Amino acid sequence: MPYLYQDSKPRPAAHPGAARATHSSGKGYEELKRECLRRGVLFEDSDFPACNSSLFFSENPPIPFVWKRPGDIVKDPKFILGGATRTDICQGDLGDCWLLAAIASLTLNEKTLARVVPLDQNFGPDYAGIFHFQFWQHNEWLDVVIDDRLPTFKGRLIFLHSAELNEFWSALLEKAYAKLNGSYESLKGGSTIEAMEDFTGGIGEMYNVKAAPDNFYEILEKALKRCSMVGCSIDTSSAAESEARTPFGLVKGHAYSVTGVEEVSYRGRQVQLIRIRNPWGQVEWNGPWSDNSPEWRSVSPSEQRRLSQAARDDGEFWMKFEDFKVQFDKVEICNLTPDALEDSTAHKWEVTIHQGSWIRGATAGGCRNFLETFWTNPQIKLHLTEKDDGQDDCTFIAALMQKGRRKLKKLGAEMLTIGYSIYESPGRDGHLGKDFFRYHPSKARSKTYINLREVSHRFKLPPGDYILIPTTFEPHQEADFCLRIFSEKKAITEDLDENVAIDLPEPLHPTPSPQETEEEKQFRALFEQISGKDMEISAEELEYVLNAVLKKTKNIKFKNLSLISCRNIISLMDTSGNGKLEFSEFKVFWEKMKKWISIFLQFDFDKSGSMSSYELRGALKAAGYQLNNYLLQLIVLRYSDEQFQIEFDDFLNCLIRLENASRVFQALSAKNKEFINLNIGE
Repeated sequence: MPYLYQDSKPRPAAHPGAARATHSSGKGYEELKRECLRRGVLFEDSDFPACNSSLFFSENPPIPFVWKRPGDIVKDPKFILGGATRTDICQGDLGDCWLLAAIASLTLNEKTLARVVPLDQNFGPDYAGIFHFQFWQHNEWLDVVIDDRLPTFKGRLIFLHSAELNEFWSALLEKAYAKLNGSYESLKGGSTIEAMEDFTGGIGEMYNVKAAPDNFYEILEKALKRCSMVGCSIDTSSAAESEARTPFGLVKGHAYSVTGVEEVSYRGRQVQLIRIRNPWGQVEWNGPWSDNSPEWRSVSPSEQRRLSQAARDDGEFWMKFEDFKVQFDKVEICNLTPDALEDSTAHKWEVTIHQGSWIRGATAGGCRNFLETFWTNPQIKLHLTEKDDGQDDCTFIAALMQKGRRKLKKLGAEMLTIGYSIYESPGRDGHLGKDFFRYHPSKARSKTYINLREVSHRFKLPPGDYILIPTTFEPHQEADFCLRIFSEKKAITEDLDENVAIDLPEPLHPTPSPQETEEEKQFRALFEQISGKDMEISAEELEYVLNAVLKKTKNIKFKNLSLISCRNIISLMDTSGNGKLEFSEFKVFWEKMKKWISIFLQFDFDKSGSMSSYELRGALKAAGYQLNNYLLQLIVLRYSDEQFQIEFDDFLNCLIRLENASRVFQALSAKNKEFINLNIGE
C-alpha cells in the first residue's frame, strides 16, 4: 500500500476547538443538520451506510441485523439520561471491551467527556437523525458525523448499550468510533490506551504491575488527580484463557477501568483501596472488600458514603491494593496533554510532535540488528536544555505511534512491531551515517519492540543533545508514524533531514593535448568508427555504443540504456546546440561516466553488481547531490526494483536527470539574481 512522505518537522499540539469536519460532502455537523431540518428529512450517512459493510469486512453477520433509529426501538429516547456516567456502558456482542473501559474512564472527567461527546445533542424538537463526536487522530482533532441508525436484533441493541434502555449516547459514540476505524469489526481486540489517547490526545504509559515501582499507589493516585485515564487487565497464557473467569470473579484478557484510589480507616489502621469497573456492567471481584464482603461492616456509614460504596451488581467494585497487585498484571495510564487539563491543574506537559514515514527502500531501515540499513531511518534531534525542578536530569516521555493500521485491517494490514533508540549527538548537523551507529552504543531505548499502536517510555537524561531513531523491527516495512515528545520542561526538537544541496565540479572544457596517449588514440578510433564522416554522434549512435560497452563492463549489472536517456545525455553535454556530440564533448561525458561507475562500485557493498537503494543517499552525495528524504523517496520509487536494488543503467539515468535538472535550476537562479540586481539598481 502506498505511503506518502511525511514532513517530520516539529509541530504544535492540536487543539479540539478546531476539529476538522470529515464528511465526504465537505459540510460540517451544523450545516448538515440545518439542511435536513429545512428539507424535513432524517439524516442518512452515505459515508457509513446502514449495511453489512459497516458491520463486518471478513464475515457475514451471524444473525439478521436490523438497523433502527432510537425512536423505533423505544418510545421516549434520550441522548443522555441523568448525566453520562460509567454505569451507562454495558458491553454487547462485540469484542471491544478495551474501548468500553476507556469510555468508562472518559466519564470521570466532565471537560474531556464534553469534548468527545458534545452535550448539546438530543431527540427534542430540532432532532434530525444526526449526531457528532470528536476524536483525536495523530495530532489532529476530527469531527465525526453519523446518523442514528443502530444495529439491532429482535428490537434490542446488539453492541454497546446503556443500562437505561432509552439512553443512547454510548451506543452512538461506539458507532462514531467504528466509522472512524472503518467498521464495527475493526474494533475487535485492542488496547485501552489506544482509545484513551483518541479521546484525549494524551500519551500512554504501561506498567507491569508485578514489577511496578514502590510508589505505584502514589503514581495511580496522582494520575487520577491529574484527570489521567487509567485501565488495567489480567494477562492470558493462551487464546483459550481469553475471558476465562478466575475463582475470585475476575476475567482474564479483559479490559477494566480504574475509577478511584482511596485510603479507608479499618479497625484502627489505614487500608489502601482501589476501585475497578468491568465494562460488562456485571461480573465482579468476590474477594476481600468486594460489594458484600464483611470488611465493610467495620467501616463507618459516613466513610462508605464518601467512597460511594453500595452493594449493586453494576460491574464496579473495591479491592485492597495489595490484592490488586496480586491479581492484575498490566496498568495503562493516559496522561493528558496541556489543552486537555483544567487551568487549575498543577502540572502541565510540554508537547512536541513529528509526523513521518517509513518508506521501503528509502527510510524503512529496521532496528539496530540491521546495521546496513538502520542508519537510513528518520532521525530526530532532541535538545534537552532545562533540568527538572530540583533535579540534575531532564524528564521526558517519547511515544512512537504507527498511524491508521486499525482502519487498514480490511486490507490485511496488522500492527507492525515498532520501537526506537536514543543516541548522544556527536555535535554535527545532517543525517548520521552507518559508521556512527557501528561505533556508538545507544544511550537509551524503548523497553521493547512490540506490535502495539504506540510504544512509549519515560526517560531521565542529563541536559544535552540526543538523536532519536524511530524504527520498525524488520526493515522494508512501510507505515506512517507520529512521534510525540512530552517533557516536564520545554524540549526543542528538529528533524535531521538533509538540506537539498548540489556540489558539482565545474564543467570541463577540454583542450587538445600536444600528444595523444595510446588510450586516447584508441578512444578516438572508436569515436571515428561510430560517428562516421561527420565526426559527430547522434542519439541513436550513442545508444548503440553505450549499450555495447556497458554490457561488457565487469562487476556491474546493466539492462539497457534507452534512446530517451541518450537524448538526455546529449542535452547535458552538447555545448554547440546541434543535437549531437563532438569528440571533445563525448570525451568529457566518458570521463564523467567512468567516475559514476567508480562511485557505483564503491557503494555496491556486497559486490553483487547492483546497489542497495538504501545506499543511494551516500552514492548521490559522493556524486555531488545531497537530497532530503522526500526527494530520495521519489528517486527510490522510480529507479529501484522490488528487491530494493538499483542496477547501473538506472543509476546512470538518475544522475543524468539530476544533472540536467541542476543545470536548469542554476540557470534560473542566475536569471533571478540578475533580475533582482536590475530592480535594485533601478
